[in-house]
Amino acid sequence: MAHHALVGPGGARQPRLGRAVGGSDTAAVGGVVLLLPDGSPESARRASPLHRAALLPLARRLVRAGRDDGVAAHVVRYRGRGWNGTDARLAADAQWAVAEVVRRHGDVPVCLVGHGMGGRAALRAAGHAAVVSVLALAPWLPEDDVAAEPEPVRQLVGRQVMIVHGTTDAVAHPDLSYRLAVRAKKANRTTCRFEVHSDGHALRQHHEEVLSLALDFVLGSLFGRPYTRPVTDAFAAPPPLGLRMPLAAGFGRSLRP
Repeated sequence: MAHHALVGPGGARQPRLGRAVGGSDTAAVGGVVLLLPDGSPESARRASPLHRAALLPLARRLVRAGRDDGVAAHVVRYRGRGWNGTDARLAADAQWAVAEVVRRHGDVPVCLVGHGMGGRAALRAAGHAAVVSVLALAPWLPEDDVAAEPEPVRQLVGRQVMIVHGTTDAVAHPDLSYRLAVRAKKANRTTCRFEVHSDGHALRQHHEEVLSLALDFVLGSLFGRPYTRPVTDAFAAPPPLGLRMPLAAGFGRSLRP
């Protein structure tokens, strides 16, 4: 199937869905994961291939574990790496990608998975009717600003929402994702948040546990698979417990596909 060109009318870069990870675009698709790479608050530069590459291990693992359900995974190629204020370009590109999935595959459930600035884009783009769940990994969120509207949460209503954040993240402050989670939980009960002890923005120290948690949540939310006990407990627990759920060392070791 033809992909959108990188450059559109007038020379402007266009977003792209990206080739299906580890599989064919034409296979029967039962659900789609859109992976949204990290970016920058302000930038006119092209999207970073390193940020894109950082999400490929998760995309490949999801495709392997979800093959029987017909999962397709795409790492979205943004027009550029900058959020750029009220333009919210990464969120706009994420919304375009959801609409493109619906155009290609019809009425299939979509999970948005974003890292860093891509986590913010995933949360923002959740309002599309096809989106059933959002996984925000170390989401970059702005400081509270009385002159600016707070990050919206109404678009999360009716979705399964999980935030995962390292407690020593120096790039995207974990306190900001906790505050957003508190507001989101009030609007949408199916919200939870896990804390990864002493891990940073890239979540490398507990990489396997984070991958296992992501698989559990994404495939459970897309296909109705039962969640593991820690995820079930995180959704059920009242704040703050379900929003400061520790990710246990060794999580998923016995679950690995």
